[in-house]
Amino acid sequence: MTQADDFGFGTQIRKSPYFDATLRWGAKGFSVYNHMYIPRDFGNPEQNFWNLVNDAILCDVAVERQVEITGPDAARFVQMLTSRDLSKMAVGQCKYILITNAEGGLLNDPILLRLGQNHFWISLADSDILLWAQGVAVHAGLDVTIDEPDVSPVQLQGPKSGKIMQALFGDSILDLKYYWLRELELDGMPLLVSRTGWSSELGYEIYLRDSAHGDALWERIMAAGAPFGLKPGHTSSIRRIEGGMLSYHADADAKTNPFELGLDRLVNLDIEADFIGKAALRRIKAQGPSRKQVGLILDGAPLQGPNTAFWPLQKDGVTIGKVTSAIYSPRLENNIALAMIASEYAGLGTQLTVLTKAGARSATVVERPFYDPNKKIAASETTLL
Repeated sequence: MTQADDFGFGTQIRKSPYFDATLRWGAKGFSVYNHMYIPRDFGNPEQNFWNLVNDAILCDVAVERQVEITGPDAARFVQMLTSRDLSKMAVGQCKYILITNAEGGLLNDPILLRLGQNHFWISLADSDILLWAQGVAVHAGLDVTIDEPDVSPVQLQGPKSGKIMQALFGDSILDLKYYWLRELELDGMPLLVSRTGWSSELGYEIYLRDSAHGDALWERIMAAGAPFGLKPGHTSSIRRIEGGMLSYHADADAKTNPFELGLDRLVNLDIEADFIGKAALRRIKAQGPSRKQVGLILDGAPLQGPNTAFWPLQKDGVTIGKVTSAIYSPRLENNIALAMIASEYAGLGTQLTVLTKAGARSATVVERPFYDPNKKIAASETTLL
């Protein structure tokens, strides 16, 4: 690919403002996420992992589209969409939330950002929540405006990310706390910065609020990061599975409920608000989930890449679930996986058989996340140079 114009499937799949820059910086392959291209290959994925955990990487995640909700009833409307109690959410705060349908199934697990008293962004995983929110609003009887703004995030992730942010924005950026945001400018470019990211490492998301500056912002960050070993990269499957982070459509979908995923803390059934799915989630909690997500260690030689199909899981020859995400972790020196299985087999130490395309492997149910279970790395304090 010598020219950006040579790459693509047509105009119906959108390109991010950073698309040309990622090609210049070595992107070799793309996937499609929220109807947009996302770089998924900058060479060796294991090297990308080590770049992330040892130094820092810059990722084009403009595919994390924003659903902007404004208007006098914005706060009430956003609470309708999620099971998490938002009553104490401050302006300038971010929260990881779940959006469920009437049956309690998961439609998205986004980050919610509160920019003002009546101004929210829902920063999306891969599903059409803009259409869902606009449809809900039709009959909600609330005064809200819902749209997709011109906002395109990049992720700066890894232990050196704080020093790079300091070089870009000055010492005051180090006061930004985990899951909080700040509106800033850089060389005249309008930005919002949050202490969030899809890596389980120390990191920041930089939301560009004018796509015309995509190329300039990418080059500015890469230049500031060069002394700290910053590399272009892609969201690491190795690190996100180590951290037990969900990939929507892989580990969860509209038929998956929060209790199966162990996300009970994000379901506040005692709040006054009648959020979508509340009655169904009450029933599921009372009955107990019939399935549970577990971590697995898979025996055998290192996997050569992530699974590209759901692998059946068996106990005594009977299929009791499926592997949803699997990878080899060079740091843990193990094949690790997330799986959804019948609840009665979810006990730690349970021995199972995985039917991969290359043959059967034995597997053991283990704790997840596999690394840094208390998120101490991502939430750690940043320090001055």
